[in-house]
Amino acid sequence: MNPAGYTGLAGEVVRFVEPETEADPAGILLSFLVAFGSAVGPGPHAVADGSVHPPRLNVVLVGRSARSRKGTSWSVVRRVLAQADPGLVGSRIIGGLTSGEGLVADLASRQEGLGRSVLVHEPEFARLLRVGARSATLSALVREAWDGGDLRVLTRREPLRASGANVAVLGHVTAEELRRRLDHTEIANGLANRFLFAWVERSKRLPHGGTLAADDLEVLGVRVAMAIERARAIGVVTRSPAADELWADIYGAMDDDVNGLIGSLTARAEAQLLRLSVVYAVLDASATIEIRHLQAAQAIWEHCEQTIHRVFAATESDHVLPTLLSALRAAGTGGLTGRQQRDLFARHLPGCRLAAARAELERRGIARTVAEVTGGRPRIVTRLLPIPTDGNSSGLWSLSSPPRSHSQGVEA
Repeated sequence: MNPAGYTGLAGEVVRFVEPETEADPAGILLSFLVAFGSAVGPGPHAVADGSVHPPRLNVVLVGRSARSRKGTSWSVVRRVLAQADPGLVGSRIIGGLTSGEGLVADLASRQEGLGRSVLVHEPEFARLLRVGARSATLSALVREAWDGGDLRVLTRREPLRASGANVAVLGHVTAEELRRRLDHTEIANGLANRFLFAWVERSKRLPHGGTLAADDLEVLGVRVAMAIERARAIGVVTRSPAADELWADIYGAMDDDVNGLIGSLTARAEAQLLRLSVVYAVLDASATIEIRHLQAAQAIWEHCEQTIHRVFAATESDHVLPTLLSALRAAGTGGLTGRQQRDLFARHLPGCRLAAARAELERRGIARTVAEVTGGRPRIVTRLLPIPTDGNSSGLWSLSSPPRSHSQGVEA
């Protein structure tokens, strides 16, 4: 992740616990941000197009396997939060969701106000997707909970209602489970794009475990507690003039032409960035989003966007791949530099999408990207590889060509 994501108190928490755990720093960071936002509640908020955006996040940590230390990321953050907000850890963390009725009934039984600001910890996020596929009520309520407001279940003799609900979700899942369980219905109805998916891996091996110094943990807990208290006193959050200029640049560079699965999963980029920037601002006890808060939010979103491409890019057709291949054919032996490739998409395409397309062409043995020394700044160049003499009569590479290994005629 871009180091900008580790700014302020959130970065200090990560730097404190990271040496003593095998968890990925990105997983620690995202776990802390979602827990902090839940502890603060819905008081501080930004407004965009009439919609209210508090520091309420839904986060899913995605790993290659069960050994990615997803749960460890949460366990170390939980220790910090137990010092900072015993009320959250003691009574406002809910186990896995099994039904929409159960969620609303639980919230309705709680005292209004901060009592209904809860964190749903779902260590088996695939289970939530499984239950959601059978229960339209649960899926709808999770979507409504992200949006905020009252939650209701009307499909019963005595309808349930929980006003002022503030529900955040922290889930864990493997990449394979996510691909298999994320139904296209959940993608189409907007459930999936209300979550931030963040890739995590084991950061190191600690055969004898790690130990967090109790005295230092208490000090950090008090600092986080003070940050929570100050954040709760904040009302409307707005951007500073400088941050507003940066936001205009970020907003204008967002790609509206991303279709299919990737486009659906990233459709709420603006709202997710706004909420992340609110979290970073209130962590600093600031009612103003500054440039550093927006840059931190952007670092998180880029990591999550890269995760989506990593998990799902190979499962759908994408206009980037054929467009890049067509341009490489036209360029001939000279290939295309990185600048020319970005210009091909009017510089509106996220760098991770272009990198994913280059990697896919290389995986298929169609093209190779190299870094070249120019006397100034190095540049990257992507060129088509020689067409194999295996009976391919088209005379041109196509995306339907079978993948080749790098040993088949590929030269540096």
